[in-house]
Amino acid sequence: MSTTAIVNARLLDPATDYDGPGSILIEDGRIVRVIHGAATPAADQIVDADGLCLAPGLIDIRVKTGEPGAEPKETLKSASLAAAAGGVTTIVVQPDTDPAVDDPAMIDFIQRRGAALNLVNVRAAGAATKALDGQRMAEIGLMDEAGALYFTDGDKVIVNSRTLQRVMSYAAAFNALIACRPSDPWLTEGAVAASGELATRLGLSGSPAIAERIGLERDLALVEQTGARFLVDQISTEGALETLARARAKGLEVAVSVSINHLCFNEVDIGDYRTFYRLDPPLRSEADRQALIEAVREGLIDVITSAHAPAPAEDKRRPFSEAAPGAVGLETLLPAALTLHHEDGLDLLDVLRPLTQGPAALLGLDAGVLAEGAPADLVLFDPGAPIIVDADALRSKSKNSPFDGRRLQGKVIGTWVGGRKVH
Repeated sequence: MSTTAIVNARLLDPATDYDGPGSILIEDGRIVRVIHGAATPAADQIVDADGLCLAPGLIDIRVKTGEPGAEPKETLKSASLAAAAGGVTTIVVQPDTDPAVDDPAMIDFIQRRGAALNLVNVRAAGAATKALDGQRMAEIGLMDEAGALYFTDGDKVIVNSRTLQRVMSYAAAFNALIACRPSDPWLTEGAVAASGELATRLGLSGSPAIAERIGLERDLALVEQTGARFLVDQISTEGALETLARARAKGLEVAVSVSINHLCFNEVDIGDYRTFYRLDPPLRSEADRQALIEAVREGLIDVITSAHAPAPAEDKRRPFSEAAPGAVGLETLLPAALTLHHEDGLDLLDVLRPLTQGPAALLGLDAGVLAEGAPADLVLFDPGAPIIVDADALRSKSKNSPFDGRRLQGKVIGTWVGGRKVH
């Protein structure tokens, strides 16, 4: 079989904490040799990295598509093309499609469709409740056997505590991962922005930070009672981080994710009703944003996601309170994350860890590492290259990017999936 060597690279491997010169030898879709230093392996094809950064491909565990049911928003193909352009080699599709991904046949459909595209690795998260109704437990065991990586009702909070308890207890029996958005729905009903002076001045219904902490306290109490593996989905407030730290100190097996949007923007960015910044959860205060960045620095955050949520122009160009929440982010995930390095001083390995090793370890994926035997899912990027984000040029079918027009540093030069160059 033919071999490919990527040489003269700056290897960045958060799993081993290696940041230095090296080369990678690829055969039959897998890494067969990792060389630290200047030595160059023999290979049928040589790719000269010219000193640029070579890291494991990014793993994005929270990607919405419109397929099936709302293909004008996004298809699995357009999402995969956007992922490849952004250095994302594995995406986990959310279950809030039409119909919902709440049975093994739907898991199989998404994974077969993704494999047929032959672009990036496409996996699925299954619904925790049937039709995401928050009442009836979905076929979690059968979906787990079909390949679902975790179970969630996505943006919907499972309000019924008994239902969530049953879901957690059942999932704990076979060590399945449950993910929930922490929120008290009574305090956040109708909210479109973070509670505070700005929301009041703009006349927008506000979501208080305490709602996230209250919801998290309930979820963690159920985790402690059931012994379930649990992912806190898109934490956004400093108070919730403090609650999480206490839970981990008690030994609870709890992971946490944060969206790249909440690391890069704050509530002021909504300006005069700029709907591309209408997100769920809403953008919070600068103090919350800084606390989240410090949590990444300290390793408290396990996963950074794009929170990719496509919405066509007709759903965004509305009054702020009526606009669809969410933003596309697959293609801008890496350069946006690199702002934590350029502007906040985080080490590159600390930025990449929750984008690669963290999600791989959480979901039990054979990826996220530069090691012999690992799949050759790789991204080559120039961390200092300046770019100006042009939403119209994004591969996603929807163009609702809050980074539109923003100057960032970090350009993806090449993406490999299973040793194949897909971008």
